[in-house]
Amino acid sequence: MTEYKPKRSRNIYSPNQEKPFKLSRSKVESFMNCERCFYLDRRLGINQVPGFPFNINSAVDELLKREFDQYRERAEPHPYMVDAGINAIPYQHEQLNKWRENFVGVQYFHEPSNFILHGAIDDVWKSEEGELIVVDYKATSKKDKVNINAPWQRSYKRQMEFYQWLLRQNDFQVSNRGYFVYCNGKRNRDAFNEKVEFDVDLLPYDGNDDWVDTTIEKIVTCLNQDEIPSPNERCNQCKYNQEVIQYY
Repeated sequence: MTEYKPKRSRNIYSPNQEKPFKLSRSKVESFMNCERCFYLDRRLGINQVPGFPFNINSAVDELLKREFDQYRERAEPHPYMVDAGINAIPYQHEQLNKWRENFVGVQYFHEPSNFILHGAIDDVWKSEEGELIVVDYKATSKKDKVNINAPWQRSYKRQMEFYQWLLRQNDFQVSNRGYFVYCNGKRNRDAFNEKVEFDVDLLPYDGNDDWVDTTIEKIVTCLNQDEIPSPNERCNQCKYNQEVIQYY
């Protein structure tokens, strides 16, 4: 078995650096999960063990974008939106493709921290009142009806709130209510027949982005310190690292 060797990250933070530091939504979430792993990654350049790619989920995301774009061009609501009683249409904006692009996304220069915060969104709708609605696509396959109530899905909610915060910093009027377009692959069919059918639910979520600014302040403090944060007992990566140290 090949030994895993952590790769050195290219985007390394130097304490009190003059050049703005790019920080993605996913890295902010990494900080929320474990300050130690975040510090090792962004300050020392030691990446975490990579996860497995979710290629089927990515395919669903891409197809949903194409489908909603058809209604965007016609300035009409998608039938999912009509069925859910949502008075909105897919939002047209010249920067939408960039907002969706990984490593680009919606960006904002946060002067107090000297960070360029960014995150790639799935979709944006516009309500009849003129507010933007953040939309996130999710795909899974399970027997029970989908929801966003599990403790681990708090990261989904923070993801949406961070996107809402980014758009607000760019002077857009943004609704607190966003939607998860949640696709659940059906398992009760008699055969595969080269396709998977989905139940699709539009799950509303009322976000609160008050945590973002205070979290950015904590990240600045974390990155500017010279001492590595203590291991997090709830972090599997920290547990793995401790086991490796004991082994050697």
